[in-house]
Amino acid sequence: MNNAAAILSASGLRKDYDTVTGSLEILRGVNLEVCQGEMLYITGKSGCGKSTLLHLLGGLDRPTDGKLFFRGREMTGMPEREIARIRCRNIGFVFQFYHLLPELTVHENVLLPTLIAKKKDSGWVKEVLKRVKLWNRRTHFPSELSGGEKQRVAIARALANRPDVVLCDEPTGNLDEETAGTITSLLAELNQKEGHTFLIVTHDEEIARTGSRSLTLHEGQLMPASNVFKH
Repeated sequence: MNNAAAILSASGLRKDYDTVTGSLEILRGVNLEVCQGEMLYITGKSGCGKSTLLHLLGGLDRPTDGKLFFRGREMTGMPEREIARIRCRNIGFVFQFYHLLPELTVHENVLLPTLIAKKKDSGWVKEVLKRVKLWNRRTHFPSELSGGEKQRVAIARALANRPDVVLCDEPTGNLDEETAGTITSLLAELNQKEGHTFLIVTHDEEIARTGSRSLTLHEGQLMPASNVFKH
């Protein structure tokens, strides 16, 4: 595995959880590379560990075993403060349920990551909101938005710090079919026209086929989607 060539990579990644009946093995030696400009989809059955893998890659959780790398630097043994710095400045997150702050406007929600990272906006947030077609809604609050609009705000927020990679956890899972299609098209456009790198986990195999690469998490390990998808 050529860790230095990848933005994010994992080698032999394992994750176990302690339960009342013993240890529960979720990930069993995952190997993965996420490279610049990719739109990589990971699919799998509900509860197979997709979100767990995404949280590990984003530094939101620690693996039981194995190694994680960001731009060739091993994250596994980093102090939490350093991981938080990478997470804040270099990795964007989009969640299924948006996680917008209700007391902030659209513009303020998107601007927030730049304030936390102490980065100068320089008009980038305005540009991002225009790209997701929400600049005219910038003064609205989340309660005044549709589900699709909220997810577009979440995508804009994830791009606010110009991250190296955006990790998306079921970004269309809470949306109706038409709105989900709009969000999928937006992500593809941001990838193909703007060069943003995305790693997206989804249960929807049809959506996963639209990416530049698709993998399936099956029994705790990753494999090419073609080995699992039924055509």
